[in-house]
Amino acid sequence: MAVEPLSQKEIEDRLAELPGWSLSEGRLTRSFRLGSHFAATAMVVHIAQVQEELNHHSDLTLGYNTVSVSVHTHSAGGAVTEKDVELARRVQELAPGHRAS
Repeated sequence: MAVEPLSQKEIEDRLAELPGWSLSEGRLTRSFRLGSHFAATAMVVHIAQVQEELNHHSDLTLGYNTVSVSVHTHSAGGAVTEKDVELARRVQELAPGHRAS
């Protein structure tokens, strides 16, 4: 099944519904600052579970108390697609109330 890239306008519309997320270097990105290293590590595990469920995987960076997420679709030539938006929404649900860093 082909996955179609979103237009710039479509990406902007989706980002309006995803507080703290932005488009950087052609990818949807967001960082979450948590209360501790343990909390950040636990969030990475929860994100990995969602990625497996969706069969769509992002780049994750774990800092001391920060998790950074960067996502795009390889099968669409590295463009942003609805698959990326869905993953971003699901990640957002894992961290309500966490401030973007």
